[in-house]
Amino acid sequence: MKVILLQDIKGVGKKDQVIEAADGYARNFLFPRKMALEANAGNMGKLNAKKEVIQRKKDKEKEEAKEIAKRFKEINLEIKVKSGQNGRIFGGVTSSQIAENLEKQYSMHIDKKKIMLDNSIKNLGVVDVKVKLYEGVVGTLKVKISSI
Repeated sequence: MKVILLQDIKGVGKKDQVIEAADGYARNFLFPRKMALEANAGNMGKLNAKKEVIQRKKDKEKEEAKEIAKRFKEINLEIKVKSGQNGRIFGGVTSSQIAENLEKQYSMHIDKKKIMLDNSIKNLGVVDVKVKLYEGVVGTLKVKISSI
């Protein structure tokens, strides 16, 4: 019997997946616990409509991420920090500082976890910082680190 899973079931399948289950397992275990629905025409239509809505939402989010990536090309983020005589920064510029300054200067909210820095920036100058905006969409932000 084909069934549509309503939640993730370990060893069986993921939510919204259509699987082949034994008749007894489906009728005596999955259906009474509201873990699955029978995969008839009506339920399959609802499932396909739900998948279309989710796909459209993902496509819209990806387009928005591409627009933000294009805007990054025009942005020159400037961060002022204390530094020593040889151009070394006290402490370093972290992804959270970059996110805060981006919010203050350009009113763009980017989660600090999406800013890809291996280590904090330790020197003055212009640095290209990669920002993962969405799956498959990475923008490059120019950050100018200058002394106070």
